[in-house]
Amino acid sequence: MERPNAWKSYSAEEKTAVFSFADGYRNFLSKCKTERECVKEIKRIAMEHGFRDMADIIRNGESLKAGDRVFADNRGKNLLLYVIGSEDLEKGMNILGAHLDSPRLDLKQNPLYEDTELALLDTHYYGGIKKYLWVALPLAIHGVVVKKDGTVVELSIGENPNDPVFGISDLLIHLSSELLEKKASKVVEGEALDVLVGSIPLVKADNTDDNDEKKEIKEAVKASVLSIIKEQYGFEEEDFLSAEIEIVPAGSARDYGLDRSMIMGYGHDDRSCAWPSFCAMLEIGVPKRTSLCILTEKEEIGSVSTTGMESRFFENMTAEVMNACGCYSELKLRRMLENSKVLSSDVNAAFDPLYPSVMERKNASYLGRGLVISKYTGSRGKVCSNDASAEYMAEIRRIMDDGKVFYQTAELGHVDAGGGGTIAYMLGNYNML
Repeated sequence: MERPNAWKSYSAEEKTAVFSFADGYRNFLSKCKTERECVKEIKRIAMEHGFRDMADIIRNGESLKAGDRVFADNRGKNLLLYVIGSEDLEKGMNILGAHLDSPRLDLKQNPLYEDTELALLDTHYYGGIKKYLWVALPLAIHGVVVKKDGTVVELSIGENPNDPVFGISDLLIHLSSELLEKKASKVVEGEALDVLVGSIPLVKADNTDDNDEKKEIKEAVKASVLSIIKEQYGFEEEDFLSAEIEIVPAGSARDYGLDRSMIMGYGHDDRSCAWPSFCAMLEIGVPKRTSLCILTEKEEIGSVSTTGMESRFFENMTAEVMNACGCYSELKLRRMLENSKVLSSDVNAAFDPLYPSVMERKNASYLGRGLVISKYTGSRGKVCSNDASAEYMAEIRRIMDDGKVFYQTAELGHVDAGGGGTIAYMLGNYNML
């Protein structure tokens, strides 16, 4: 059942619309490289389109009605967006779910050190990465530093053309004979992913000396880096203890290919799903069923913590929305959750002719053939899968076909070669479709 290539059917007008949408996504990908940056930008756009903060609704004891648009921000890293429908909430919601986090390097709490007159930042990688891909790559520093008095310093260093960039050194080819004998997973070890940030030592003149000789400073390169940090960014070494700083590839996302049919950039997983899910919310009028977009984080490491999908934030805030609509009870909340329908969006892998052995052609996805619907995920026997029912798949097929949407169905790789998971099973715990 080969699916058609969408490019063959698009009119000139439709192609223009496709590239226009891609421009917005590419700009989002370039501008937002952390969860906090994504939430900040999405909130800004949402408020321009009439969304209001649920914190204000709750504080002022306001009511919600059909057509109202609200968002709920969980610590700046997890966002829920609701458009209230005309139908009783007890009958359920239509939910789109995606995650905002991407694999990266996080700074440790005591990251800065000096070795052989080089200043480096110690990291702990986050999510599933190929460690060898992070060496000899221009890197940027993004994140926040929170001081003890509550002052927040936002960092984004390496994106402006006038900014410095950073990197993890690689071993030159002339000395790599032993290194190249290692397995790819061992070529670069996790503890070796330290970021080089400086090499000039700090020197200080001793004004009491008539000869103006230079006074020795212990760990002078580290001291120089700390001096720059304090002068340009306004925080001290101890402030690293209460910081969330991420190391990501530097530079903007770019059009990929002579025909500009693809986009190359950092963070497709899973911002390629988060962005269109959010854009869909902007285009909704007054729906019959209340619509919800869940943009969560920590998916790359198991959806744990207060801002991951395992958190009760979604459930608690949905109870608040029901309360503002004047229809809350614990029983109605349970009924509403069970009656809801969800599409959990995450990335798939398109068939690559350079690596055919990891794909099963009949059940792989292909570039240009539309969005991908995966009935199930999991790995090696569907372990940790959320397997959608045949009835729900039939409903999705009908909706897509009625809307003349290009789509395909696919697994994530060859049996025993691939697999993965999404936030779907956590929402499935509520007995949602």
